[in-house]
Amino acid sequence: MDELDSAILAELQSDARQTNRELARRLGVAPSTALERVRSLERRNVIRGYHGEVSLAALNRSVQALISVQVRPLHRQVIDSFQDFVAALPEVLSVFVLAGSDDFLLQVAVQDLDRLHAFLVDRLSKRKEVTGFKTSVIYRHTRSTAISPLEPVSARE
Repeated sequence: MDELDSAILAELQSDARQTNRELARRLGVAPSTALERVRSLERRNVIRGYHGEVSLAALNRSVQALISVQVRPLHRQVIDSFQDFVAALPEVLSVFVLAGSDDFLLQVAVQDLDRLHAFLVDRLSKRKEVTGFKTSVIYRHTRSTAISPLEPVSARE
């Protein structure tokens, strides 16, 4: 990753729908250079896709929560099976497998608090491997939409 690659990433994260010609103009490079660099970033799996951002409220999912889940026994088959199960649920936005006292962190988005309660009681608590969970309702969510590379540790010292 050099400065041009970083600039390409910043531009595409800001507006992934811009044309290659517009990208090249903004970066001050030839369109062929911009195209080859973008293709290289895609081949190297730095750019993993192009996505549209949607409003959860517009999709009738205005209540979000983070759910910490503990499962037992802690065997690969149990972990993989539970991860596959929750990832397939329509309410679940993200699944994180953790180290520490909690084994999973789920981000869910539902219509209202009654649906959140139903998700917890009807989906999670009925799973035999789930030994406990804790729910935190999200009031606001902000995330970085532009991710840039960090300097190597040796460059900061």
